[in-house]
Amino acid sequence: MNVDNENQKLQQLVTTAHDLFMRFGIRRVSIEEICREANVSKMTFYKHFKNKIEITKYILTQIYEKPMIKYRDIMAQETPYAEKVKKIIELKHNSTNMIGDEFFQDFMKNPNPEIAEFLARIQQEAKNEILNDFKIASKNGDIRPDVKPEFIVYFINNLNKMMQDQQLLKLYNSPNELIMELVNMFFYGVLPPKSEREV
Repeated sequence: MNVDNENQKLQQLVTTAHDLFMRFGIRRVSIEEICREANVSKMTFYKHFKNKIEITKYILTQIYEKPMIKYRDIMAQETPYAEKVKKIIELKHNSTNMIGDEFFQDFMKNPNPEIAEFLARIQQEAKNEILNDFKIASKNGDIRPDVKPEFIVYFINNLNKMMQDQQLLKLYNSPNELIMELVNMFFYGVLPPKSEREV
């Protein structure tokens, strides 16, 4: 077996499935369509993945792992915390822009229970790591010490509920735009920057 050839076919499958899922959502895309678009046989597909759920999990893992690696790089930098926050928001913006609306809506409306459980687990792992960093930042005086960690957890856990609010979504051009509004509100509140306030 040619390992390089197999790895290439795996990457073709994943890249094609990712593209199709983002454009059309998970439900509307079949394994047959993925294989046809990737120019890979169904036998090859089943060599790597048991079903469509498994390739979806693989893609979700990649979607969350790559930004978290970048996030850790940002947190490890010797820069002021405010600069780290700015970079984190930019990272969040770039990451959410890579998620297609159809793909997003599949998770908001009648999600597959197995995929929803898997997504909730990897989201929680990321949230726990970020929350721990907030606690460290609070101890170091980088953020307000009077902000309760429980509030941070509550806010993060309720982001998804806000993103499912159809009335709220109507105010924005896309779910990604709403996500960035929520992130900016969390970090900066509603007051303008100090430089823009009246002295």
